[in-house]
Amino acid sequence: MILDFEPGDKVFCPENKDWGIGQVQSIIKEKITVNFQNVGKKVIYSDNIKLEKIND
Repeated sequence: MILDFEPGDKVFCPENKDWGIGQVQSIIKEKITVNFQNVGKKVIYSDNIKLEKIND
């Protein structure tokens, strides 16, 4: 799976909108580490949780 994210991208999780806006910290294979406004750092498995990029 090719992910369309890079470190520094702003994202949100439609299934968990209460997490707030997050910033991609790192991407290793299918694991994306995101620092969210309301819940802090989360490791997201791209196979399990969908993220959407916020275009500035």
